[in-house]
Amino acid sequence: MNKAFLIGRLTRDPELRYSSSNAAIVNFSIAIDRQYTNSQGERDTDFINIVAFQKQAENIKKYVGKGSLVAVDGRIQTRNYEDKDGKRVYVTEVVADRVQFLDSRNSGNTSAPTGEDNVSPADFQTESNVNETNVSDDVFADFGSSIEISDDDIAF
Repeated sequence: MNKAFLIGRLTRDPELRYSSSNAAIVNFSIAIDRQYTNSQGERDTDFINIVAFQKQAENIKKYVGKGSLVAVDGRIQTRNYEDKDGKRVYVTEVVADRVQFLDSRNSGNTSAPTGEDNVSPADFQTESNVNETNVSDDVFADFGSSIEISDDDIAF
């Protein structure tokens, strides 16, 4: 199983680029403080590289910037390539399946784009292959104000 769940702040503005097939790719890194203090009584910080693709990549570039708090759900991936000097370079990064923006664009983050004031961070949750549901459609409207469930209906 290869699964990573991370919460941290962007260390720099996201870098968006497009592949030769016009697929959006964004790279950014997040800082995550370790739970325990070191011998000097300070918390060490890990800097984790993240990559996201397609519409999610464009949304990340558009709505978050340096200092923004995000939650990342993804998988750890390693890759390697040969640089221009002929040296083999190894990269370990988290490929984001889902990125959720945890603070608003107007919460003191000067690098993030500004926009409407009445926008919730949940409005910008991004996920691959999201099926959207209109929350104004009350699926329980035909059942009245309460729903009765017997103990036999509960699976546990």
